Amino acid sequence: MTGPPAPEAEVHDDAEVVARSLEEPELFARLYDRHAPDIHRYVTRRLGDGAADDITADTFLTAFRIRGRYDLTRPNARPWLYGIAGNLIGKQRRAEVRALKALARTGHDPVAASWVEETDSRVAAQAPLAGALAALPAGDRHVLLLIAWADLSYQEVAEALDIPVGTVRSRLNRARRKVRTALGADPAFLPDTPEVV
Repeated sequence: MTGPPAPEAEVHDDAEVVARSLEEPELFARLYDRHAPDIHRYVTRRLGDGAADDITADTFLTAFRIRGRYDLTRPNARPWLYGIAGNLIGKQRRAEVRALKALARTGHDPVAASWVEETDSRVAAQAPLAGALAALPAGDRHVLLLIAWADLSYQEVAEALDIPVGTVRSRLNRARRKVRTALGADPAFLPDTPEVV
């Protein structure tokens, strides 16, 4: 006789976790365990350590509350979670711009300082980059940072922001060009590759 899978049974993809969590809410913790460190790291880079815990918690609380609307044909919830985090970050956008402008002025990045020992060259490079990021339109900045800091693919960014892949590509291209120009590089002579941000 075969019954329903035991709660301890291995859940292989995120869609299965979400689906099973509708009947067994405690299983949603697996989604948190899989993705919270990456979401937290991304939010920390965007808003600083002070807001990261709250935004990460709110991301998963929101995801839990709306999990019934999750598209179960998507096995990876990562873009969905980054989309939720991005919406919450959008509400904090002014704080993000203030933090980037402060970094541009002072050259001190509390996020980087908490992860790695500061070096003069790293600090010197961060201030102009922070200024360039702060000057970007929010949509362009969000696409650039999802690719550079969250390591999402173009398709995942499109899913996270609910925009076409072509829009992701054009926003990324525009953001890279503006950052290169702001940093003093001639954008005509630099390749448009993910490594160049």
